[in-house]
Amino acid sequence: PIHTSAKGKRMPKPLLMFALLLLALGLASPANASSVTYTAILTGASEVPPSGSLATGFATFTLNGDLLSVNESFTGLSGGAASAAHIHCCAPPGSNAGVAVPFTGFPTTTSGTYINTFDLTLTSTYLAAFLTAEGGTAAGAEAALIAGLNSGQTYANIHDAQFPGGEIRGFITVATPEPAGLWLLGTGMAGLLQAVRRRVRA
Repeated sequence: PIHTSAKGKRMPKPLLMFALLLLALGLASPANASSVTYTAILTGASEVPPSGSLATGFATFTLNGDLLSVNESFTGLSGGAASAAHIHCCAPPGSNAGVAVPFTGFPTTTSGTYINTFDLTLTSTYLAAFLTAEGGTAAGAEAALIAGLNSGQTYANIHDAQFPGGEIRGFITVATPEPAGLWLLGTGMAGLLQAVRRRVRA
C-alpha cells in the first residue's frame, strides 16, 4: 500500500513503518524512565582483603519504583556451599560495609542462580541493624540504599563456611547503554530526518 502525506506526496510503506517504529520507541521511553539497571561482577579479588578464590559471579539489579529485582548467577565456590548472600551498603570500593538487604532463599550450593524481587517499602526487606542505622523506617533505609546504588557504594557478596566474610563480591554500578545500540538508533533517526526533509522540499 502507498500512503500519502497532507501535501499529497507519497510515502513508501518501509519509510512509514520505520517512522512508526521510532515513534513507538519514543513513546515507550517515559514508561521506563523510572527503571534503572545495575550490574556487578563478583570475584575473590574484590573482597577486602582478597579471598584468593577463583569463583566468579554476575548479578543484574533492576530498580523499578520501589521494587528491586535481583538476578545473580555464581559458579565455583571453593569454600563450600553458599551460606548467605547480601547487598552491603554503604562504603566505597576498597572498604567493607554492613549488610543492608539479605538474599532470602539463596541457594546453598557452590554454583547456582538466584532470582528475587524485593519491596523496598517493607521493613522486612532490610537487616535490622541497617534499618536502625537509617532511622528505623523503611523510607529511610530505601533512601540510603538507592543513594548507595547510584553512587557505587553498594556491593553484592556471597559467603560460605570457609569465607564467612565473603568468598566473592562485586561492587554494584549503573549499567550503561550499549554504544552499538545508541549508534544504530542515532543513525536511523538521522536517516529518517533526511528523508523527511527531502520530501518536504520536493
